[in-house]
Amino acid sequence: MSRYLFLVLGLVLGGANASEQSPPKTSPQDQHDLAYSLGASLGERLRQEVPDLQIQALVEGLKQAYQGKPLALDNARIEQILAQHEEQSEADTQVPKSEKALAAEQQFLTKEKSATGVRELADGILLTELTPGNGNKPLASDEVQVKYVGRLPDGTVFDQSTQPQRFRLDSVIDGWRSALQQMPVGAKWRLVIPSAQAYGADGAGELIPPYTPLVFEIELLGTRH
Repeated sequence: MSRYLFLVLGLVLGGANASEQSPPKTSPQDQHDLAYSLGASLGERLRQEVPDLQIQALVEGLKQAYQGKPLALDNARIEQILAQHEEQSEADTQVPKSEKALAAEQQFLTKEKSATGVRELADGILLTELTPGNGNKPLASDEVQVKYVGRLPDGTVFDQSTQPQRFRLDSVIDGWRSALQQMPVGAKWRLVIPSAQAYGADGAGELIPPYTPLVFEIELLGTRH
């Protein structure tokens, strides 16, 4: 039997067990609330298990089976479909997390690269100029003064400066070091930095998962040797 049939069975048995432990409640409102609660619990679990499920077809199958009406598919076809889906789900869970993360990164970078005004620097870094600058460009060994905001691909802010900060370029991630050497003082850039130029396979603690591209808005305020 498919694990999805076990899922529904578990929900129904859970409701039955609860009713055995307390006096039955038969008011229309209680019956409605029980049905709704079972549906909500099933819906939540199916949302996690099968995110692209066609809800209308689910409701039709549930209603026909519950009411004992003839089903649109015969039992052999239903068992075949459920078995195939089970096999595919098991195969998906066996894909290494690193492969999933790298695929998600590539998808994100491809989308960002297609945006208006984006140009690609060395090592796949994506640049959007927000404000032009006309000052000096830092050298690899220089100290820079910057204001910045760092975000994950979903927009979550993981780091930002409330006041101007100073860094030596030889102490920051590769993506910063590479991009800032091409950035004139006074400029403000949006940078999308591939994970290979950031924290790579290791990530950075609980803040930055492995193989995560980073998005920075950086304003270069000054540079000195």
